[in-house]
Amino acid sequence: MKRKNLIVRKKAKKNKSLFKDSKILNFYKTFKSIIFKDIKEKNFALAVSGGSDSLSLAYFSKIYSSEFGNKIHVLIVDHNLRKESKKEALKVKKILKKKQIKSTILSWKGKIPKKNIQKNARDIRYLLISNYCSQKNIKYLITAHHGDDQIENFFIRLLRGSGLTGLSSMTRSVKYSDKLKILRPFLNFKKADLNYVTLNYFKTYIKDPSNEDDKFLRVRVRKYRKEMEKEGLDTRKIVKTVDNLVSANQALNFYKNKALYKHTSFVSKNRCLINKQLFLEEAGEIIFKSFSDSLSLVSGTYYPPRSKKILNLINRIKKSKFTKSTLGGCLVEEKDNLISISKELKIRKIQYQPEKQ
Repeated sequence: MKRKNLIVRKKAKKNKSLFKDSKILNFYKTFKSIIFKDIKEKNFALAVSGGSDSLSLAYFSKIYSSEFGNKIHVLIVDHNLRKESKKEALKVKKILKKKQIKSTILSWKGKIPKKNIQKNARDIRYLLISNYCSQKNIKYLITAHHGDDQIENFFIRLLRGSGLTGLSSMTRSVKYSDKLKILRPFLNFKKADLNYVTLNYFKTYIKDPSNEDDKFLRVRVRKYRKEMEKEGLDTRKIVKTVDNLVSANQALNFYKNKALYKHTSFVSKNRCLINKQLFLEEAGEIIFKSFSDSLSLVSGTYYPPRSKKILNLINRIKKSKFTKSTLGGCLVEEKDNLISISKELKIRKIQYQPEKQ
């Protein structure tokens, strides 16, 4: 046996003794088996908000790091959306420090959004983290999205009339960009499982006040779900439905990729050309997916515009009078039977300031 493998085996045996609870040990084994496929012994980052799910992620990542020798970058984002945000970020840092987990606070210094707060907060979070990962040459980001998040996303998108792509929701791994891959090892975990892990290890966690604010659709959906469960709603069936949609979506992605190869040409990093034959030869969902992907790739954003806006633009393009439009940070124009998608010149500069160590 190689010396390196022997060391890992010894570490693994030692780590096993850290889990006095067999239930938590089994959770960790699942977590490890999922991220090891991609990460192995490479460095990685993880996003920690202070909730029970993200603290569980920090705990398991710490054990994984000690087992395989990875350097982990624990990132806390201060969105600066509320007066208490800085204080809360420091509190999370303190909770982690008590367990010898080093962390870095990324503070937003840009314009504070007044509308679509949760969406903008998510965008800010990913922009700050992806910038940090780029600077540190980190290729993997782990998030604490879990099974309950998956179900809530399904209902939110169902209420918004999303198609297959939206309803299939989150996958276990996805490319944020050419340089960063996001892993979600908790998608088969319940929120209650992660609460159990965190209270066992940290004894506490941060409660986000926005989780009780009915002005947010996610909060209302969470409450609707509790009422539906009283009426006998089987959440396991919803998870199975989402899994089936993910499978169907993957099949459609195969044909979408073929359509992109056939009809789309990237003339530069910030511009692509789409042959209008795409709109004549392909099915509606393939057209939608191809156009959505092209917008994301050109604009350099992880999340494409809302499906309703994309569909409206596609319908306008199909009409003979279309000339140009803007959407999702892109300028869309028709030229010589080709649709040109180029990045808008006026791009908002991303600002962030890591906490001084």
